[in-house]
Amino acid sequence: MDEFADKFLTARVSRRRTLDLLAAGGLAAALAGTLGRRAMAAPPEDEVVRIGYLPITDAAALLVAHALGYFEDEGLKTEPPTLMRGWAPISEAFAAGKFNLVHLLKPIPVWMRYNNHLPVKIVAWGHTNGSALVVGGTSGIDSFAGLGGRQIAVPFWYSMHNVVLQMAIRSAGLKAVIKPQGEPLAPDEVNLQVLQPPEMPPALAAGKIDGYIVAEPFNALGELKAGGRILRFTGDIWKNHPCCVITMHEADTVQRPEWSQKVVNAVVRAEIYASQHKAEVARLISQDGKGYLPLPAAVVERAITHYDDPAYSASGANHNHAAWHNGRIDFQPWPYPSATKAIVQAMNTTVVSGDKTFLNGLDPDFVAKDLVDYDLVRAALAKYPEWKNDPSVNAGDPFQREEVFSL
Repeated sequence: MDEFADKFLTARVSRRRTLDLLAAGGLAAALAGTLGRRAMAAPPEDEVVRIGYLPITDAAALLVAHALGYFEDEGLKTEPPTLMRGWAPISEAFAAGKFNLVHLLKPIPVWMRYNNHLPVKIVAWGHTNGSALVVGGTSGIDSFAGLGGRQIAVPFWYSMHNVVLQMAIRSAGLKAVIKPQGEPLAPDEVNLQVLQPPEMPPALAAGKIDGYIVAEPFNALGELKAGGRILRFTGDIWKNHPCCVITMHEADTVQRPEWSQKVVNAVVRAEIYASQHKAEVARLISQDGKGYLPLPAAVVERAITHYDDPAYSASGANHNHAAWHNGRIDFQPWPYPSATKAIVQAMNTTVVSGDKTFLNGLDPDFVAKDLVDYDLVRAALAKYPEWKNDPSVNAGDPFQREEVFSL
């Protein structure tokens, strides 16, 4: 790996602490020690927007809104976004009141609200698609069936990546297991482990894992710097699926509705801009632009724009669902209830490390109504109706859709 990739991949914040917590039982264990015994801390009383984000393209809406001054256009004050290097740290900081605006993997707010009873609210989707399964270029893996007996890394147990991966391997007649490294695997077993996203490309290059599934730009980085290749884009499995969602404190949405509306207005406006100016946004958030993501524009641009490649079609990474109107990553803010219901249902059948009894009896219809605040995003979409021009939006009824899978 060259200097910029090596510098990025070796930058760690509390690496040992986070990995130890994850090894003890995944995201639930990581958060339980700090969140499980207390209520969510109240955010500061001032109205400054405090953003926490991971250095991935999933954060683009928040970063674009900050970079282009959209929060200020709404009359809001902002602090520079704070880069966090793990889902456990950002979730802990959000619960502690350090941030009042974050992007989180969709299953995390589900866990926070219904396992730990923390009053979080999803106010919009942050993006759609934006992830892929990367395998070693010389691994000989050419389909999901080829993952049998292999070691695959996921970023967190409660992640869309783990959910979609396990959908795909079940469809191939395989089963997910969590075993100590080195323990023998049956031909139909896929052994999963949690790795921080920056750990994945070097682990693949070193042959410690056979593949990984994660958000961009780590898939592009794996292609360019770790000898990896895309086995399948997740957006080619689940049509325009959500991944990271924009999350706020419920107290803000209730007690400061005007402030909250302005925040969501800025985010929605940024998503519309990002959907229309992908290459520009890639440079803007890269180290060659505003420096939110510590990678060059060329890597980030590949991670955002490089999708309709004949090589991907030939390999099966992209099945060319032209009617799906997918990109490598897309930006559509409306939080479709049908997707929330599908995610809750899928979480029940997803293998994770640790206790997931909170899912027992959790009604998907109730979660879709209770977890998401639709009023703020609906008002923002009325203010910026250009979102309806997105070809992925149903022109007849833009607020409803049917979830479509192609496993």
